[in-house]
Amino acid sequence: MTRKSYTFTSESVSEGHPDKVCDRISDAVLDALLSEESEARVACETFATTNRVVIGGEVGLNDKSRLKEVMGNIEDITRACIKDIGYEQDKFHHATCEITNLLHSQSAHIAQGVNAREGKDEGAGDQGIMFGFATDETPELMPAPLLYSHAILKRLAEVRKDGTEPTLRPDAKSQLSVRYEDGKPVGVSSIVLSTQHAFETQTSADIRAIVEPYIREVLPDGWIDDDTVWHVNPTGVFVIGGPDGDAGLTGRKIIVDTYGGAAPHGGGAFSGKDPTKVDRSAAYVARYLAKNVVAAGLAEKCTIQLSYAIGVARPLSIYADTFGTGRVDPEAIEAAIPKIIDLTPRGIREHLKLNRPIYARTAAYGHFGRAPDGDGGFSWERTDLVDALKAAL
Repeated sequence: MTRKSYTFTSESVSEGHPDKVCDRISDAVLDALLSEESEARVACETFATTNRVVIGGEVGLNDKSRLKEVMGNIEDITRACIKDIGYEQDKFHHATCEITNLLHSQSAHIAQGVNAREGKDEGAGDQGIMFGFATDETPELMPAPLLYSHAILKRLAEVRKDGTEPTLRPDAKSQLSVRYEDGKPVGVSSIVLSTQHAFETQTSADIRAIVEPYIREVLPDGWIDDDTVWHVNPTGVFVIGGPDGDAGLTGRKIIVDTYGGAAPHGGGAFSGKDPTKVDRSAAYVARYLAKNVVAAGLAEKCTIQLSYAIGVARPLSIYADTFGTGRVDPEAIEAAIPKIIDLTPRGIREHLKLNRPIYARTAAYGHFGRAPDGDGGFSWERTDLVDALKAAL
């Protein structure tokens, strides 16, 4: 039986965390190529360290002349990302860091299994398992520890960028330990916040005085009490940050990107991958399905697993788990899903309209639990399958 009273912890990292800098650049490259051609193929990886960014991987456009032009813009795209994040420190500055572009054409052997051809549907871009999750413990149908860990860092980024808190710097991490009673989040037993700052003379107490009002603003009323333990910049000075302090790499924050450890995660990262890669698109549609199951009132909590084989269009398996909270059998949910949505790679992309430049915004503060954007970003957060799910059961 699922435990009802416990403490669960999740962490988040800011857009200025070295790994998130890399995710942002990889997704900006993807957006640039999708802006040129909706069928662009991209598998972009970024590495960042002191005064250097290295970008590699495989890309492809049907129009080779347009590909050459985009490749010529990679340096400008990278510098724009670093500038927007806010890095202007001596050993990692958007205007002066060295950028190496090692992107090259997509492997023909991968393309032959993925591309549609006569008598054969477009196949999945790789084998793998993907998970989606939703829970009714927050209005966003997300696990509370992760949702509010993201929200803290997003708020601190806002006041850093608008000049309200000029001594904050881009690199930061948060962590919340949330207390659950009767299966619902009721309070925070500990708060961990480490943020880069401007001056070595600033103490942990100084930083807490800056960040505490914003943390209290973001968390639900009553969640912080006299027993809540605070750890703000617990190691002391944190002036050297970002890729100068610690190397970054695309795809190293996959638990931050998804459900904060409250649900399973497949083997693949998201950033820098075009939506033919089911690591990304199938994880998005799995979240979409799980969220609609919960939004429909069919369960309080739901995990959906999908599995694929490279070059094969349809999923090999569909698995649903409602953790004993379901109002219908999980087997009925599994049977209903293929009746209401085409889960081939092309079917997913067309249903969620994923072949658009909507990915750089996903690189920080989570891929899930965000409001759908007017231009189609975060389309997998819609709850427009509720009626269809009910009808199919």
